Amino acid sequence: MAMAYAAAWICLLLTLCNLISVGVAAIRARPRPAPLPSRAAPGVSIVRPLCGLDNFCGETLESSFRLAYPAYEIIFCVARANDPVVALVQRLIAKYPEVTAHLIVGDEKMSANPKLNNCVRGWDAARYNWIVLADANVLMPKDYIQRLLAGWRRRTGLVCSMPLGSRPQNLWAELECAFLNSFEARWQYCAEAAGFGFAQGKSMLWWREIMDKGGGVRALASEIIEDAAATKLVRAQGLSVNLVDSPFEQPLGRRTATDVWLRQARWARTRRKTFPLFYAPEIFAGAVLPSLAAAYAALAFDVNVAVTVLCVGLVWYIPEILLSRSLKWHVSWRLPFLFLLRDLMLPVIYIDAWCTDHFVWRGNEMTMREEEPSIERG
Repeated sequence: MAMAYAAAWICLLLTLCNLISVGVAAIRARPRPAPLPSRAAPGVSIVRPLCGLDNFCGETLESSFRLAYPAYEIIFCVARANDPVVALVQRLIAKYPEVTAHLIVGDEKMSANPKLNNCVRGWDAARYNWIVLADANVLMPKDYIQRLLAGWRRRTGLVCSMPLGSRPQNLWAELECAFLNSFEARWQYCAEAAGFGFAQGKSMLWWREIMDKGGGVRALASEIIEDAAATKLVRAQGLSVNLVDSPFEQPLGRRTATDVWLRQARWARTRRKTFPLFYAPEIFAGAVLPSLAAAYAALAFDVNVAVTVLCVGLVWYIPEILLSRSLKWHVSWRLPFLFLLRDLMLPVIYIDAWCTDHFVWRGNEMTMREEEPSIERG
């Protein structure tokens, strides 16, 4: 019976932590009633690395030109002149001559990370001391810069935003929303609230002096991904990573099951490699472990197991659905079933991350084994 009581307490404690995380996200991620106003502010450089044409690429890149901010420039970076995104960027620059924008062709191969290689020349060319590194698939609202700057506090070293999945056009894209929004974004806000904020490379606002003190932009090559290197660079200076009040959208379009698996597996493997102690407790984040604990306790106490597990699922998933609805994140009738599928995938992804040391990203094979060099392919 002692084991049964322990299982019941594990279920209750994990469920309580889950409810607390929903509350934290509900407070931190609530949408603003109106865009932040445009007023006199410091100049900002936006560096956007590009590679190929993503879903909604025209819309996300054009959003860079429609910001309600008085002084900013856009620096697009692409590794190859024959990349199909080059023609799109050239058309946008011609369409908005009033916006200062440049296209830099050619990367600097100084790391195993092709995205970082693509950013370096853009960073060097930035004319302002406030610099944003923003992925090509980020949809920027008109007050994008204002919201990033509003997240800067006295002990801040970096402000970032996780991606918010939107506009899914098939089942697998909805599954990606279930991962990105009410799960990953929620727990990232909780990490920040607990004083363990970490960077996410979708949108990162830097003050140049902080980057320079940490060794400059090329110091981000110290880790397999720039997110982890950025987090360590900031923490080494006694500063913190803060998040914007509500995430910026990443329109998804269509996805395949393979797309979702590879993305989540890649992120999990890099988290395990770069922050193993913080990654270790991630196994407790989903509903599988508390459900198994509840089932064990129900068997011991001679309670209906199916009803018990169903009640645990309702207590976990109803608040998550209400959170998504209240924040105007994607919601559909399929979402509860996708939450369940996501949580069944989480233990598999977790184990995979401890067993696998490599991944392929945009055609580049990358390894996290220190004794083996990464191989960059065209």
